[in-house]
Amino acid sequence: MEEELRGVKVMVIDDSKTIRRSAESLLSKAGCDVITATDGFDALAKIADSHPEIIFVDIMMPRLDGYQTCALIKNNSEFKGTPVVMLSSKDGLFDKAKGRIVGSDRYITKPFSKEELLGTIRTLVT
Repeated sequence: MEEELRGVKVMVIDDSKTIRRSAESLLSKAGCDVITATDGFDALAKIADSHPEIIFVDIMMPRLDGYQTCALIKNNSEFKGTPVVMLSSKDGLFDKAKGRIVGSDRYITKPFSKEELLGTIRTLVT
């Protein structure tokens, strides 16, 4: 079942080392090529270099938050078609609406499950 995810380039942007590690571990085991970034600035340089097929971005980050990062990705003609999934510990309607406004394709509440991450990739990429 996880064969179809082999080689899918996934970026995980989160200032939490724990979240980055757990997401990277789950996704790598499923065969994905994982690129991680600690914040929006770090991510933008890596996106240009690596061209991920899907991006998971935490909302609450220093310097450039998830909403700003998503808006910058979606406003770039080269990457506007790349699915961006917001990750947040907040499950509020306002946060989800704000995510939609900046162009996110989906919203996942932390802590996320392996099924949520892989299911999202299957739906949006494969």
